[in-house]
Amino acid sequence: TIDNDIYGTDVTFGFHTAVDVATEAIDRVRTTAASHGRTILVEVMGNKAGWLTLYAGIAAGAEVILLPEIPFNIDKICEAVRKNYEDGKPCNIIAVGEGAVLDSEARFKKKERVFVRTERGETTVTQHLAEVIGERTGIETRGTVLGYIQRGGNPSPYDRVLSSRLGSYAGKLAAQGQFGVTVAVAGRDITFNALPDVAGKYKFVDPASDIVRQAEDIGVCFGR
Repeated sequence: TIDNDIYGTDVTFGFHTAVDVATEAIDRVRTTAASHGRTILVEVMGNKAGWLTLYAGIAAGAEVILLPEIPFNIDKICEAVRKNYEDGKPCNIIAVGEGAVLDSEARFKKKERVFVRTERGETTVTQHLAEVIGERTGIETRGTVLGYIQRGGNPSPYDRVLSSRLGSYAGKLAAQGQFGVTVAVAGRDITFNALPDVAGKYKFVDPASDIVRQAEDIGVCFGR
């Protein structure tokens, strides 16, 4: 899965390829955003887990990154956008995970959030944010959804090597008669997990993790 949300493995194959695709897309969006002095929101896949948005956002130098795991305050986002322009930045790029949630909506279940957005005449949180940020900051703001382009194309060299290693190890386990397991990455090693230990579980971004704190240290706003 490109979402990298499988429990029990450090990384899933497909994730790094999707990061490459999303990063290049955000890089391209930045060019047009800077030429027109705009704020542009780029919606990245990841309904429950924000790994893809986090990594692509950091790699592309997004000024704001919004993740499903960190409910955001829209006032803080608007404040960050205004400050960046006051500091001389030509544009703002906001990487938005498709499952990102307003702090005021965090208590709702997904169906309830969808209902609230439908009542507002909106389909995604990105659309709502683009409208609100534009109104509150007075800066021309646009939103774009990358969509299925993130799932297509040729895999990156990293993912090709990783898939070969995982497949080789899975074949070895099968030859040994060991079933009911999943292959996984642990550090530099390929290992396995028993299915009951990982079934039905997800791997989420920890809001207190080093990578999130380090991103904040270099100026990324998570809306909190």
